[in-house]
Amino acid sequence: MKKMRFLMPIGFLAMVAGFSAVVMMLWNWLMPSILGLVAINFWQALGLLVLARILFSGFGHGRRMGHWGMHGKKMHGGNAVREKWAKMTPEEREEFIKERQAYMRRGRFGGHDFFGECNGKKNPNNSAESSNG
Repeated sequence: MKKMRFLMPIGFLAMVAGFSAVVMMLWNWLMPSILGLVAINFWQALGLLVLARILFSGFGHGRRMGHWGMHGKKMHGGNAVREKWAKMTPEEREEFIKERQAYMRRGRFGGHDFFGECNGKKNPNNSAESSNG
């Protein structure tokens, strides 16, 4: 058991070195030919990995929520959405479904497409069409 404790940091360092080598090889193989960037060395590849970790994962261990829910409510091994759904009355469920369907129908621009039409109909508030100038 004590040997395993000694080998874990060595295994971690070997893993980091392996990932750095893979990043270096892929960068040097792809980036100079695709984007005309310069080749990088092992330490620059390691720096890229650290930068990516900071930018995309933060400084933690990747478990920001842990056993806590998104809104600070502790989740006791269950699914919060299913628990909420189970507590709803049939009328509340029906209303929730209708609201969700209406939300989904509104789409990306809140029911308006990019050119000012609202669900297939011309928007009367469109300034280009309503101005008679």
